[in-house]
Amino acid sequence: MLDGGDMIVSLTHLPEIDPAEGIRIKRAFVGDKEAILDFVKAHFRPNWVYEVEHSLLQEVSKCFIATKDGKVLGFACYDASAKGFFGPIGVEPEMRGQNIGGALLTRTLRAMSEYGYGYAIIGWVSDAEMFYRKTVGAEFIKGGNPENSVYSNLVFMD
Repeated sequence: MLDGGDMIVSLTHLPEIDPAEGIRIKRAFVGDKEAILDFVKAHFRPNWVYEVEHSLLQEVSKCFIATKDGKVLGFACYDASAKGFFGPIGVEPEMRGQNIGGALLTRTLRAMSEYGYGYAIIGWVSDAEMFYRKTVGAEFIKGGNPENSVYSNLVFMD
């Protein structure tokens, strides 16, 4: 069995979280695709590049970014792995501890709520469990391990 599993969070009562001074959270613009994907490639898992690209290319971008001084500091997406799924999310390691992740998480979950979702599935969580529990009250889904989730379709899961 693989580590982690899917979590669920209600989108009804989300906290307000602002990032540190000077950091802006905004919906990603497809014209910034290269800068955003280069950021993801440089700091995170290679397969996340495809999920982020997918969220950027939807009719209305389903990717949010954190920026400062014209530089991408973090990202968060939804409906990338599957409808109703939050993630992936990532913040530049040197910029952690400035509420960027929390601000990206809550802004993206708010967008999901505005889009009509009542709940969000946070896919394949392992190390970030306490971040999601503490920030938005997420809980693991019983039986939501990767082998029983949308991730069971991945090639290496055969």
